Amino acid sequence: MNTPVPEPTLASRDEVLVVLNELLEAERAGARVAMETARDMPPCALTTLVQDVHEDEVRWCSMLMRTIKALEGTASSATGAFWGKAMAISDLEQRVNFLNRGQAWVVRRLEVLIPRVQDAQVRTDLGAMLEAHRRNIGRVEARHA
Repeated sequence: MNTPVPEPTLASRDEVLVVLNELLEAERAGARVAMETARDMPPCALTTLVQDVHEDEVRWCSMLMRTIKALEGTASSATGAFWGKAMAISDLEQRVNFLNRGQAWVVRRLEVLIPRVQDAQVRTDLGAMLEAHRRNIGRVEARHA
């Protein structure tokens, strides 16, 4: 017998703002990691992929800042600890894989948050961010297939 899945509890504005700022700090860290990693790489297909991830991370930082402002919150100016952890990895291939794990962390956070967000536009924007992260993860993983 199938047990019905309970509807997720809607998040308060303050809860949403906390997670959006957490995501913003993570995206800012990811953007820096991708930018600095691409700069350290010789031109190749992986460099192009990392540059694409960087552009996405910057795009999502902008969206998150706009969304936080629209919700009358204050956007964090911090960069997540992920940046320091990633940059401590000297092997660029390993760093890209670590960056990909960071992308997966964002996916998991978004999967939990999106069903709890009341505002339809915020859900739509976060859904687009979720799909972009899934695509980037797939592109990185496809290199090893």
